[in-house]
Amino acid sequence: MKTFDTIAEVIRNRRSIKPAAMNGKKIEDSVITSLLELADWAPTHGRTEPWRFVVYSGGSVARFCAEHAELYKQNTPEDKFTTAKFEGLVHTGDKLSHIIAVYMKRVEGAKIPILEDIAATAAAVQNILLGAQAQGISVLWSTGGMTLQPAMKNYFGLQQDDQMMGLLYLGYTDEAPVEGRRAVPLDQKVTWK
Repeated sequence: MKTFDTIAEVIRNRRSIKPAAMNGKKIEDSVITSLLELADWAPTHGRTEPWRFVVYSGGSVARFCAEHAELYKQNTPEDKFTTAKFEGLVHTGDKLSHIIAVYMKRVEGAKIPILEDIAATAAAVQNILLGAQAQGISVLWSTGGMTLQPAMKNYFGLQQDDQMMGLLYLGYTDEAPVEGRRAVPLDQKVTWK
């Protein structure tokens, strides 16, 4: 039961931490690799293993953030563009250690529904989130900015059936963890027959 209790504690205590709350301390690349190894053990129907990761560390974090902001600028109508959002995208990485772009790569000729590959990739992300929590690493899984827009899909050279799943912003924080809560009680989400 000790293993179950440990896993349950990690799951219950995991929280999303915004990049602004991170402190700039760097994560060793080897630790990021260990998180990606956990991701690679996600369940996958038909062994499609559709998860793909692009890791930004060091100076590439700031470069990616600047390019993300440029995508926003180039693909946002003038009447919807805001300087605040542009600057926010430029400076998202200021206190981060790493960014991991996550996408689902559809296997050519796959016979399983695309939803199953999306779910498998989300499970891979959850493995990263839980592994990070267990190591005291803060993460935000973001779909903000241009992440889910066609411009980002083009940026990564994705094919039509591939799907951007988000950006993982990783770092450390000095802030005390916030107690978790659920908006809807579990008994309202479960039906026993």
